[in-house]
Amino acid sequence: MRGIAVYDPSGAVTGGLPLDRDPHLALVAAVLAWGPNPAGVRAADCAQIGLQLTGHAQCVAADVRHRFEALPADSELRPLTKAVLRESANRLSTGPATTVARVQNRARLIQALYRALDRLDAAQRPTPAT
Repeated sequence: MRGIAVYDPSGAVTGGLPLDRDPHLALVAAVLAWGPNPAGVRAADCAQIGLQLTGHAQCVAADVRHRFEALPADSELRPLTKAVLRESANRLSTGPATTVARVQNRARLIQALYRALDRLDAAQRPTPAT
């Protein structure tokens, strides 16, 4: 079965769908292992991978944003999460990721977004009573 990359900048189609984390993090790891001039990565492949990572970053950012909005006003996670969301908006507004450097930038963004999502998940889990 072949995966399909969804380009959905508004989140109209992908909003509320569960994130397909493991395959995307495997792709992120592969992209970050390339080095600056990877042999065998064609420009068209780089552009396609850039589209896939951009779409996934937008989905993860939307999930982080949704959980951020549900945080209490005095949560200590708000400033850091807000900074991650602001940085993701800046990086995603730079246009298509078609070069190795820009694709790797998208990969690092996905890592940062998942770290933020994990912090939010951990904070929202109930603590066991002792």
